[in-house]
Amino acid sequence: MSEHLSRRGFVKTVGGYGSVAAVAGSAAGVMAAEAGSTGKMDLSKEKIRIGTLVNASVPGGPANYIRQILPYGFESFALTFWGKSAQSDLPKMAAEIKEALGDSGAIVSCVGYFGNPLMDDNARGVWQKLIDSAHLFGCNVVTGFTGRVTNKPVPDSIPRFAEVFGPLSKQAADRGVRLAFENCEMGGDWHRGNWNIAHNPTAWELMFNAVKADNIGLEWEPAHQLCALTDPLPQLRKWVKRVFHMHGKDATVLWDVVREHGIGGSHQFAFHRTPGFGDTNWTDVISILREGGFVGSIDVEGWHDPVYKGELEMTGQVAGVKYLQRCRGGSFVPNPQ
Repeated sequence: MSEHLSRRGFVKTVGGYGSVAAVAGSAAGVMAAEAGSTGKMDLSKEKIRIGTLVNASVPGGPANYIRQILPYGFESFALTFWGKSAQSDLPKMAAEIKEALGDSGAIVSCVGYFGNPLMDDNARGVWQKLIDSAHLFGCNVVTGFTGRVTNKPVPDSIPRFAEVFGPLSKQAADRGVRLAFENCEMGGDWHRGNWNIAHNPTAWELMFNAVKADNIGLEWEPAHQLCALTDPLPQLRKWVKRVFHMHGKDATVLWDVVREHGIGGSHQFAFHRTPGFGDTNWTDVISILREGGFVGSIDVEGWHDPVYKGELEMTGQVAGVKYLQRCRGGSFVPNPQ
């Protein structure tokens, strides 16, 4: 995802980055790992894969992008669509990506569209298209924003959510597809917003009560919860059965800024980070996922870190992948027979 397409405008470079020693310490380990082999990875036993997001409209096309970064050890790729990129020839794109993946063992973990399907007929049509096309990419998860009745409190969107995602969840179930909503507030809150209502546990209760379908769930990450000053781990333990896909993105909270200036002033109090450089204990996250029976991917959502950006973007992403793989326990090792 290119930097100018970042959907978190509030994530800005700040003057202080919390505990520099802690960041440096975690970075040192992940950066010591070298890029992986270009050979085939044996991922058949990995229940939790570690990969990255790929923008479908990346210059040169997603297949070319995947081909270039595949040797660095990415095990999965979440394909994201924005705006007109969803008008692409999906069968052609899927065939090109399949060729790029070759016999590497890596997969497309999900396809996703980030628009407002509650207010935009085109966005709703893209969800339908991706549900019908997911199998072409070899995946069964479609992700994105729920949408929102703009500038209204969250409960005002629930009837429209049921009207739109009731049929979409049925369409998906008929095709063996699950739908996962990202927990990003997109600058909104409980009272108003323009994009997404799936950023709060109370909203999730309302959503899942309105559409009682086992194939709708969450595309979850701890960054959004940390930036809301919420402890992500208890939340994940409670909701893990509804988590179908994970974004690998962390955050750092500057508690000294919170104590001095609060959260409504001009001082940045939290910012997003690549895993390994933020506040979250990802070993605990993955342990909770394993205990909850999660099978799927944690895909790094880059283009947000205020330090590992620009020419250091892929350095940070590869470091994040290596870090998450270690938090997973490394690669699967069979027990002696």
